Amino acid sequence: MSDRREKRPSDAADAAPEAKRAREPAAPAFPTYKDAPDLAPKIRLLCEILASSASDVEAALDDADVRVTTSDVEQVLRFSYAHPRGAAAFFRWAGHRHLHHQHSPYSWNLVIDLLGKNRLFDPMWDTVGSMRAQGLLSLATFASIFSSLAANPTSSPLKAFVEMPRYGMDRDTPALNSLLSALCRASRLDDARAAIPVARAEAGTRPDADSYAILLEGCEAAGNAAVAREVFDEMVHALDFDPANVPAYDSFLTTLVSSGSSTALSDAMEYLAVLRRYRCSPGEKFLRAALAAYLEARELRSAVVLWDEFVLRRGLVPDKEMYTTMIMLQGTLGHAEVTVKYLDEMAIYGVFPDADTYNVVLKLLLKGRKLREASAIFKEMVKNECWPNEANCSLALGMFLDTRDWDTGIKVWKCMAANSLPPLEEGGNMLVSKLKDEMLPEACKYAEDMIDQGIKLSSSTLTKLKHSLGKVKKGAIHDRLFAKWKAH
Repeated sequence: MSDRREKRPSDAADAAPEAKRAREPAAPAFPTYKDAPDLAPKIRLLCEILASSASDVEAALDDADVRVTTSDVEQVLRFSYAHPRGAAAFFRWAGHRHLHHQHSPYSWNLVIDLLGKNRLFDPMWDTVGSMRAQGLLSLATFASIFSSLAANPTSSPLKAFVEMPRYGMDRDTPALNSLLSALCRASRLDDARAAIPVARAEAGTRPDADSYAILLEGCEAAGNAAVAREVFDEMVHALDFDPANVPAYDSFLTTLVSSGSSTALSDAMEYLAVLRRYRCSPGEKFLRAALAAYLEARELRSAVVLWDEFVLRRGLVPDKEMYTTMIMLQGTLGHAEVTVKYLDEMAIYGVFPDADTYNVVLKLLLKGRKLREASAIFKEMVKNECWPNEANCSLALGMFLDTRDWDTGIKVWKCMAANSLPPLEEGGNMLVSKLKDEMLPEACKYAEDMIDQGIKLSSSTLTKLKHSLGKVKKGAIHDRLFAKWKAH
């Protein structure tokens, strides 16, 4: 790294140190070698030296008496972001002692990144100068620079973009997009928008479809529907409508439908109608957000229309979240039996329900009193090793026993007992109490099983069982159960 000092592309150069400290965000937490238990001993040793805050890092490295390769340098740098000055010293030492000053471009970019992420901008720009002298600068280098400067509120990545020719780099559209992406990731949407006219005026750089997609993703992240409309209008004016520009349309309509305004859904659908006229469409992110909005608004018919348009006619492949939303929407609006159709369809698209999905369907069927369908879904989910949650265990057990579907009720209890699914104590006592009048031998069996498994059988349940056994002159069975119960 050169000692040559050039004027830095930063708008904070003249800020007082106190003011700069007051505006700087807290230093980020970086991964270290301690987070990599399988790291090679040599790499771990080198990382420990850099983390030791040795007064003379290069002397400590010499004392370690190890040879390093280009790959070793890259690994050590990746785990040394928390020790940037030691990492830079290691980089110099490795180049001088072992690599004949022939570092890989990736190693150089790692040094740029770790210096920038630690807001050591002067050494960072020194390193940029050295890379330029060796012809190693690339857009990846400046992507890292933009990201580091954007994360620091007092720095100007736009100025770095404008001054790229000083380092032999083109201010082309990919470079502009890298700048916009860095600013949007740092929640500097206004700065990103302001960069476009500056880039056009200073360098003649024109935004493309990706540029506007990045800005619209920034609007989505900020939840700013008003700015999203402005950016969308600017994009259409500059580029017209383009069916290939799906990411931009996807972010734009997702922003509108997720805005939380009373007209969010209708606004998004109006823009969707406009896109349709030009054979353009958003993607799956919008469909996911729109279905969630319809669920909140309890608008089943519109959700089904949108689902059919995207899934059946446009061929969009729905994911588990979309299916779950449609299942919840159908079920909460009184169409619990339809939820099974969606569950069956999932496999066609290579989407397989998990325990959460099964539990949503089971709950809706139970609450809708579709017990035949609920029984089938319970058996299917258990077969697929997906267990009902606590609320569904309690609800299913109670409903199947209340309707005298003893077979399914006992299956629910066996599943609960075998997999320690709560509420075991409540469920077991419910089972024994419900069975005692019509299936007394089974009631006694499951009462004894509960005692043997350490599941608390309540005294009131045991008393009810005693009365039922007394009626059929089987008091001895109660006495044996009572003795075992007391022993436990």
